Amino acid sequence: MVSPNEPDPTARTAAGIAAAQPTPGAQPEPDGLDAAPTTVQEPQTPVSRSYIFWLMLASFGASMAMMVPLSYGIAVRISELAPGHEEVLGYITGTAQLVYLVISPMIGIWSDRVRSRLGRRTPFIFLGVGIGLIGLIVMGLAPDLLIVGAGWVLGMSGWSICGAAIQTLQADKLPESQRGKVSALTGLMTQIAPVLGIGVAYAVSSSTFLVFLVPGVIGAVLLAIFPLIKPEGSSKHLARTDTVTVGSVVRSYGFNVRKYPDFAWNWLGRFVFFIGLYFNTTFGTFFYAQRLDLPVREVAGVVATIGMLGVVAAAGGALLGGFLSDKLKRRRLFVLIASLLFVAGALAEAFAWSLPQLIIGAVLMQTAIAVFATVDQAIIFAILPNREEAGRYMAVVAFAQKIPSAVAPLLASVVITLGATGAEKNYTILYLTGAVLALLGGIIVSTKVKAVR
Repeated sequence: MVSPNEPDPTARTAAGIAAAQPTPGAQPEPDGLDAAPTTVQEPQTPVSRSYIFWLMLASFGASMAMMVPLSYGIAVRISELAPGHEEVLGYITGTAQLVYLVISPMIGIWSDRVRSRLGRRTPFIFLGVGIGLIGLIVMGLAPDLLIVGAGWVLGMSGWSICGAAIQTLQADKLPESQRGKVSALTGLMTQIAPVLGIGVAYAVSSSTFLVFLVPGVIGAVLLAIFPLIKPEGSSKHLARTDTVTVGSVVRSYGFNVRKYPDFAWNWLGRFVFFIGLYFNTTFGTFFYAQRLDLPVREVAGVVATIGMLGVVAAAGGALLGGFLSDKLKRRRLFVLIASLLFVAGALAEAFAWSLPQLIIGAVLMQTAIAVFATVDQAIIFAILPNREEAGRYMAVVAFAQKIPSAVAPLLASVVITLGATGAEKNYTILYLTGAVLALLGGIIVSTKVKAVR
């Protein structure tokens, strides 16, 4: 499970740590009706403890709504509608990612230019919730895999819009002193949510429709309540930016590599790491079913159990990595450590044919993903080229995850057939390839990004 995005970190819960943060800081922005237009500045004032708490819950909701269908629900639908054709999972998820890949920069530049009483990001949280719920309903009722795929295009796009808005809010509001900590806490939520979500789905697994709907409704409520309790503040006082044109939209898909080398190297390292990650997580449900000789529908309990153990390790990894990287002011070292942990976990999984070894591999990989996502997100917040266009640049950053999430499942669908015999897919070569790519990605970030220690 992915996905993707810290004193004694092992002694307290995530909510307890959030409650121990500095006193409330930034106040809601003025409505700007009479104020002179202002520009977006680097955030300096720490956000409040309660703001962090509700931000964590929103991150939890976005992850649950997205990851339960991705890691369990779609596999169940494939086993119902086209048993024995698990490679279709890669085609469905890859296609949905490609669609969102195309629209995400447009969402980003639209978000940057919104001037409303609700702010720049809040309207997209509500928009994403609506689209996401429609997608899940379509998937749960779909009569064939084509409709399942269409539903996931809607569902993944909607929940991705929500997730992007939450991340961009962090870029807008978090000062450097809080980036590692808050990234750890929100990242922890994205690790916990899929595991608990699959547990919820398993509890209602007698109804495929409820497998999609119940986790989605829980996620939607947590997302929608966040801006109601903690309003973003008006964006009407912000200076108007240039008009959107066809040319500006096209340019928004890229950036000046020579002008922003650290941003470019981090993007590349993140891209390579996530290809390795998605190689080793896309087929998780089918992988466990093969290695434990279980029917796909019965794997949910195993996935939830392994996931809960992985969450404990991920909690320690995310919190330790985030808090220590803030305290030591060292980010790149933790990225390298994360990639090495991922390699160890992937090797354990690749050759696992028993539950204990699968647990060891999953725990190591979950820890690695949490550390990498936490620390690399803090790096991103520090090296954004232009804060007035944070939405656009966060969309570009998302390419480094969305392109792999679109391409890796398609490639993985081919890789698992290499050297395969009969109906048995070759997951060993898939996991080994993912390990090499994850290590390369960590090395790129840790050796090439110079502006951050």
